[in-house]
Amino acid sequence: MAYNYLTSKIVTKGFIFSFLLFLNLQAKSQNDYAVVPIPHQVFTAALPVAVTADDYCSSVIPLTFSFDYFGNIYSEVLVSTNGYIDFRTELANTPSPWSFSTQIPDANFPTKNTILGCYHDINNNNGEGTITNAVIGTAPYRKFIVIFNNNSQFSCTSAKSSFQMILYETLNIIDVQIIEKELCETWNGGRAVIGIINSTGALALAAPGRNTGQWTAFQEGWRFSRPTTNVNYFFTKCDDDTLDGYTTYNLLTVRTDLSPADPDAIVFYTTFADAQNQTNPILGVEYTTTTANTQTIYAVGNGIIKNVVLTVIDCSSDADGDSIASGDEDLNSDGNLSNDDTDNDGIPNFLDNDDDGDLVLTNEEYVFNRNANTTTSILDTDSDSIPNYLDNDDDGDGILTINEDANGNHNPMDDDSDNNGTPNYLQNPALGVNYFVNEQSIVLYPNPA
Repeated sequence: MAYNYLTSKIVTKGFIFSFLLFLNLQAKSQNDYAVVPIPHQVFTAALPVAVTADDYCSSVIPLTFSFDYFGNIYSEVLVSTNGYIDFRTELANTPSPWSFSTQIPDANFPTKNTILGCYHDINNNNGEGTITNAVIGTAPYRKFIVIFNNNSQFSCTSAKSSFQMILYETLNIIDVQIIEKELCETWNGGRAVIGIINSTGALALAAPGRNTGQWTAFQEGWRFSRPTTNVNYFFTKCDDDTLDGYTTYNLLTVRTDLSPADPDAIVFYTTFADAQNQTNPILGVEYTTTTANTQTIYAVGNGIIKNVVLTVIDCSSDADGDSIASGDEDLNSDGNLSNDDTDNDGIPNFLDNDDDGDLVLTNEEYVFNRNANTTTSILDTDSDSIPNYLDNDDDGDGILTINEDANGNHNPMDDDSDNNGTPNYLQNPALGVNYFVNEQSIVLYPNPA
């Protein structure tokens, strides 16, 4: 589907994305991680993690892709029964520490080079809970998922913990989704932590309010990531009907993104050696891939060589699980899914389950309004020609949806200050109008694709 009425706004944001992603020349450091809240979302995984003993690390588990963590590349991990992912594969099938009292960062923290999904003393020997993992999606945008479901805490078998850790291929971001984490005050001081820590313990970052201490949590999400750098330009395109992994790219799109002031200054080569020597350039602006699914060519401009990663995906799929087919998320209609990023968070819309960054999942906002004449349109609460799933101020009251979170739980959907049945983010108090009409006039559909 084409959103022509959004062209001016989306193209502007697409240019901002291009500038941030492709023209930022600052090097990525190892300690520039940031953590932000994200909408709560639950994944599924069925493959059991092969570890049953209390306070132990699993055998080595392949990620099936390369993952950058604090500047080091890994393809295998361990999973601790105490709620973390460990990149130190030499510790496979060895004891996992359970006692800790200090906050991170700390050089003496008992576990390092780990993703602390929800690190605390868990004992699932009663068999009530499970630890499973899975790899979902297709290259180069797969996800590695570890799920702790209904695990009992040590010394408090009635206190349960359910949470998930998600690692993203190519994007190198880390999500932690807490389904429910109860408190066991009588053991190890009830301490738990959500965060990341490097191999020395000197670099670490905890989610706000979730560093070592006593806390409970219910249906919350956190994302750890670093700023996107200029290492690669990604051009992701829909495959044609043959689904053979080959297609033709319009390189004018790349030129415009890399050098909007002078697109013709960019020259392309099929090999890095040719790019260095500036020999055998690709002629014309149409290029058909010669390697299935993913191929890298090289762009040269102003003496700089940039990798251009050409990726072909099946656009009838839904890469981010947001109910919108990937092929429908090319908002600027230039054929490149990777340069559409409505909320400028460095994650293209087709991989982002919250396209407008308002802490409401896209699949909660991508609904359809049917009027009396039976015509159907995507829900736009404030009638500003921007659908709710792309609008960070859904009711047009001048207050961003993300800031209409009165109870501070990072979920605007459950805030209804006047108890009228409509969330704050969907009504404009200045106008005294309830834009969220009664449910009989709203019909929910699956993705029409």
